[in-house]
Amino acid sequence: MKNKVWKNLSALLVVALLLPCLAACGAQGVDETAPTQEAVQNTETFVSATGVVVPARWTMLSIPASGVVEVVNGKENEVFKQDDVLVSLKGKAAQEAAVSAAEVAQIVAQRKLDNLSKDHNAVRATAQLRLADAVKALDKAQEKREGKNYQRAGTAILDQARADMILAEDEFKKANDLWAYYQDRDENDLTRAGVLSMFSAARLARDKAAWNLNYLESLPDDMEIAQAEGALVVAKAELETAQREWDKVKNGPDPVEQQQLEGELQNAAKQLEAARAALADLELKAPFDGTTSRIDVREGEWVTMGQNAMLLADLSELQVETTDLNEIDVARIKEGAPAEITFDALPDVKLQGIVERIAARSAEGSGVNYTVTLTIQDRPEKLRWGMTAFVDIKVEE
Repeated sequence: MKNKVWKNLSALLVVALLLPCLAACGAQGVDETAPTQEAVQNTETFVSATGVVVPARWTMLSIPASGVVEVVNGKENEVFKQDDVLVSLKGKAAQEAAVSAAEVAQIVAQRKLDNLSKDHNAVRATAQLRLADAVKALDKAQEKREGKNYQRAGTAILDQARADMILAEDEFKKANDLWAYYQDRDENDLTRAGVLSMFSAARLARDKAAWNLNYLESLPDDMEIAQAEGALVVAKAELETAQREWDKVKNGPDPVEQQQLEGELQNAAKQLEAARAALADLELKAPFDGTTSRIDVREGEWVTMGQNAMLLADLSELQVETTDLNEIDVARIKEGAPAEITFDALPDVKLQGIVERIAARSAEGSGVNYTVTLTIQDRPEKLRWGMTAFVDIKVEE
């Protein structure tokens, strides 16, 4: 702050010394504005601003999940490497079990999908055999149904049935004549019993031949036609089903089943990813090499997701950010411009810096100010985060 006050006093002294000269020049009719412009050029070679020392890289780490803090590693101002565990929450064993279960589910889903391809040849052969059997069954059902439109037998079968009827009638006539001769004998007569048995057999043979001939010569009844039509409908339905099954597998595994199994595998992979993420969220790790500047959680404490936990900063590289550089001055500087930097806490230190970045929009707060970031060359050992800095940025006229 003393440096900035001294600069202002120096400027006032220059103006005071120039006033007599300006008056003399005016008396001689010389342009009064010329010395003023020169003085302005000399005093505006640099743009001055106040700033603060900050790390080039820092972040406020937050808890990735809700739970009870089990372990807080380290203390404030302790150095950690990238991926070091800073805070651990309870429940790790249960979440590891969830990860294992998800891994098993993924293996099972993958095996189902693999088996679908491996078993395809057997499935294809089964479907092909079923289709062939369905075609044969339909042909047979159609043949039976068509047969119900005619007599139950063809000419050859009818001729055989008629011949059987004639022979049966002849045998019955002979047996009947013989029976007429013995029928009056005593019922216990053995000869009579033998003739009666022969007569009964001949009569049954004649009746059977007559019934068979009548059946073959007549048309099928309604019940037989209905049964044949029902069998035909069933055969057609089976053929349609067998054809659909064959169409599904003839060119490869069933696409619907394959899509379903692929979906199961994708879901299992996502479940595993979610389980692993939940396990990882039980640990807060350092995103980069840095020093813990503040710790806001304690062991045994319930924390919520997103709650601030630690302030981590890479203190190996410090820089300066301006806090009051106005819109007029920021328009006069460029990235890469050199600057001189001094500090209230280190009065004997003067550093060289370079404008690394100029904010694209104004900072929040009173006035229209822009944050300009400057890199520091030859950082002193005692320089600390948060110290006040004064910067003089060179302006290229």
